[in-house]
Amino acid sequence: MKYILHLTFVCLSLLTPRMCIQGNQFNIEVSRSDKLSLPGFENLTAGYNKFLRPNFGGEPVQIALTLDIASISSISESNMSFSPQSISTTWLPPQDYTATIYLRQRWTDQRLVFEGNKSFTLDARLVEFLWVPDTYIVESKKSFLHEVTVGNRLIRLFSNGTVLYALRITTTVACNMDLSKYPMDTQTCKLQLESWGYDGNDVEFSWLRGNDSVRGLENLRLAQYTIQRYFTLVTRSQQETGNYTRLVLQFELRRNVLYFILETYVPSTFLVVLSWVSFWISLDSVPARTCIGVTTVLSMTTLMIGSRTSLPNTNCFIKAIDVYLGICFSFVFGALLEYAVAHYSSLQQMAAKDRGTAKEVEEVNITNIINSSISSFKRKISFASIEISGDNVDYSDLTMKTSDKFKFVFRDKMGRIVDYFTIQNPSNVDRYSKLLFPLIFMLANVFYWAYYMYF
Repeated sequence: MKYILHLTFVCLSLLTPRMCIQGNQFNIEVSRSDKLSLPGFENLTAGYNKFLRPNFGGEPVQIALTLDIASISSISESNMSFSPQSISTTWLPPQDYTATIYLRQRWTDQRLVFEGNKSFTLDARLVEFLWVPDTYIVESKKSFLHEVTVGNRLIRLFSNGTVLYALRITTTVACNMDLSKYPMDTQTCKLQLESWGYDGNDVEFSWLRGNDSVRGLENLRLAQYTIQRYFTLVTRSQQETGNYTRLVLQFELRRNVLYFILETYVPSTFLVVLSWVSFWISLDSVPARTCIGVTTVLSMTTLMIGSRTSLPNTNCFIKAIDVYLGICFSFVFGALLEYAVAHYSSLQQMAAKDRGTAKEVEEVNITNIINSSISSFKRKISFASIEISGDNVDYSDLTMKTSDKFKFVFRDKMGRIVDYFTIQNPSNVDRYSKLLFPLIFMLANVFYWAYYMYF
């Protein structure tokens, strides 16, 4: 048994090197077959160093770009992540948008020149054997290359050494938005492309056909926005590691305000109008008028809270929609206060009538006191046989007690002060409110819409 096991081990040790050699030869044949799929490709890549750029040590590589915007799937105002580019003296919160783009880059590599006037499309896996630019998307939060069913990449070689390299990328890019005029705002977003490691001495980027290098934006249909216009720029980015060429696609997005008119502006306006119904209800109907006022105030509060749910919580500056909701809330709350003033005035009027009745009673009492004092005075001097005629008595010398006189003067002064601030006819409060509230609200709307739509 030991002899058989020893013989088996010797045989395996002799066969293993041979099998490894055959496996290596098989792999070499497979790699050669990949290269031989394009006639002469093995000659093009012979001595080719993919780690060195074209014209290494000489003129910078000229890379021309084109873009196709397939979709802009979402534009978010509630994503409050921070980026260094968003920190400035006038801080704007960084929101983002997600776009799917077709990025096409063209450059010339003299090492890949071949005879003829044909072009060949290569398998995307051959990208690993060629030099390609290290282009990246500035201010990108996350990006990925589509891999279904294979990696969405394209390599095409032309006989003059031109290389076309195309990618399909979905990226989420930061966009600093000014929401002070939300929802009547126009936002400007950018898509910026730049080389990560090669500065302007090694790589120069350019748009292949200027503004015509970007396609697809004019055909996009977004839920909340309309793309008004777009244009391309070529700028320089000064970094600590060098001076880089940066390509910029800048586009303007105008928010569609109709959705917000139907969702927020119309309901808030109706609540203001509903609060005016109380002006036509009698002052004596306390439950009815109070119910309308409190209900409209609570409804406006709920509407104001709901309008901010889709916006970042740290967004502290005042927006256009906040201004309008604040105006509507002021009118609704003012209608509730109007009833409080009218009702209080009616109570004051009733109290004034009671004070008038009490004053008449007090005057009668004072007259009785004076008459009784005169009678007592006549009796006291009758023993001197002095005849006093009632018509010849000087009543100016007959006075009340000091305490009674002080109370009388104090009540008279306080009554005049209260009468000065008392609305003589409480029903006029409702009558004037029926006219003033709608008039002031219409003027406020005129100024509001004129300012935010045209300034």
